[in-house]
Amino acid sequence: MIIMNEEKKNCQNCESEFTVEVDDFEFYEKMSDSKSEVKIPAPTFCSACRVQRRMAFFNQTNLYKRKCDGTGEMIFSSISEDYSGKVYDTLYWWSDNWDAIEYARDYDFNKTFFEQIKKLSLDVPKFSRSVLNLVNSDYCAGGANLKDCYLVFNSGDNENCLYGAKLNFSKDSLDNYNLIKSELCSNCFMVRNSYQVHYSQHCNDCQNIYFSRDLRGCSNCFGCVNLNNKSYYIFNKKYTKDEYEKKVKEFDIGSFQTRQAIEKQIKDFCLKYPVKYMNGLNNVDVSGNYISNSKNVKKSDHIADAENCKYCYSYQIGVKDSYDCTLFGTNAEMIYETAVSGLGISNLKFCYECYTNNSDLEYCINCMSSSNLFGCVGLRKKQYCIFNKQYTKEEFFPMVEKIKKQMNEMPYTDKQGNEYKYGEFFPLEFSSFAYNETIAQDYFPLTKKEIVEKGCRWKNVEEKDYKITIEAKDLPDNIKDVSYVAEAMRDKDSSILKEVIGCATRQEDREQTGCATAFRIVLRELEFYKKMNLSLPRYCPSCRHHERLKYRNPLKLYKRSCMKEGCDTEFETTYAPNRPEIVYCGKCYQNEVV
Repeated sequence: MIIMNEEKKNCQNCESEFTVEVDDFEFYEKMSDSKSEVKIPAPTFCSACRVQRRMAFFNQTNLYKRKCDGTGEMIFSSISEDYSGKVYDTLYWWSDNWDAIEYARDYDFNKTFFEQIKKLSLDVPKFSRSVLNLVNSDYCAGGANLKDCYLVFNSGDNENCLYGAKLNFSKDSLDNYNLIKSELCSNCFMVRNSYQVHYSQHCNDCQNIYFSRDLRGCSNCFGCVNLNNKSYYIFNKKYTKDEYEKKVKEFDIGSFQTRQAIEKQIKDFCLKYPVKYMNGLNNVDVSGNYISNSKNVKKSDHIADAENCKYCYSYQIGVKDSYDCTLFGTNAEMIYETAVSGLGISNLKFCYECYTNNSDLEYCINCMSSSNLFGCVGLRKKQYCIFNKQYTKEEFFPMVEKIKKQMNEMPYTDKQGNEYKYGEFFPLEFSSFAYNETIAQDYFPLTKKEIVEKGCRWKNVEEKDYKITIEAKDLPDNIKDVSYVAEAMRDKDSSILKEVIGCATRQEDREQTGCATAFRIVLRELEFYKKMNLSLPRYCPSCRHHERLKYRNPLKLYKRSCMKEGCDTEFETTYAPNRPEIVYCGKCYQNEVV
């Protein structure tokens, strides 16, 4: 083993300095083929630019209608008609009506690897969206086992949920982000095992909660922060059951104006109480945010049940011995620079959307249940293929070695001037999506001008053939002034269900949120607002989604010290030094929670 020292480098993309640490070099050596002369090099992009690049390959919440290039039928698709390649309906893509091996081709050593893999990627059909077992849930994507769901994305095992992302094992809820095993919840962020929680964040094992943050095992709380196992509290003050019910009724949260005032009040109220430097439970030696049940996981975010991982982001579950992975995971090990890949995979490098028992893949896209593939697209249950062409085992490995050497000798240069040799993930401009369709825009927002300068596509909001019939400001203030559901169904012509509502988002902000400019209230939604006594929304689903994302901290880590007087514990946190929150270390925070 070659002993490597820590190395300072400058990112070739953003030019900022970053450090390649000793354990990083050890991982790259571990992931390199011991029989190959071409080893995995240290990255040339910093960790932030690497995750931004991978995120640009995942569209989470945009859904379109387009034609299937295989059947000619209209389908729902995560890939819009702006994409210049072919798209098949998901069921047709998985059928035996075609085989990606038909697109096999010889590798041309007179051209760069990346320009050839881009051409193959455009030629081989993509599947329209990733879905499995949908029941009355056509307007969904990235979902499995969904029943009666509408505009739900990246979610599984839910029933009767509307307008949400990252929902799992939940029912009868709407407008949530990261809701798990919960029911009758709305406008929540990071809520688990809860019942009837509204306008709240980071609440676990709770019921009947409103406008609260960081509660555990609580019930009947309103506007509360940092409480454990408490009941009948309002703004952290104890009340009797009768007093509580009377006081909450006086708040009249069915009024939109009242709700706005309460939200402002709770925002100011929360700043009086400390936050923990990171969100996480049952961890050993971790750094980052939203990490649970993990060991030796560093500089990562939204990851659970993981071990020996670094630079892994966004919903990784059950990942081991892996670096630079974004989205999915689930029983994955020895993976590096992958996006949207998982489900029993091992030894994958530089792959995108490859899952279900894959092993030993490099630079592959949409490949399933395969092994020993290099530079392949859309293959299923194949082995020893290069650019979708079948090789013998004896031919495969020498050919791969030859291509890796050629990648270093003849690198690809993207539209920004970044150089791509062996060891780099796909360039941003190779994505099937426009940049602002992807979660990269959520974490690393760019203007249209900046995106085009990077050589990426920008997706304009598609114009719809509708006429706004009422502006958001003109909606009834109180839900009690909206027709009951039964009345609305009897007289649809005069009900809120027929209205086309103009979104309240300011014109200058609509580009960043992907604002639809208008929206409608659907029947199940109205039933929910009536049942829960909640005011009508004033923003379209896309803008509401972006409002929930504001509760999520950025991926960047800062070195800080505990702000508790007398404590000098140091830590890494996603709370920037100039933010207004009081940030405590884990021990001091725990002592403050009552």
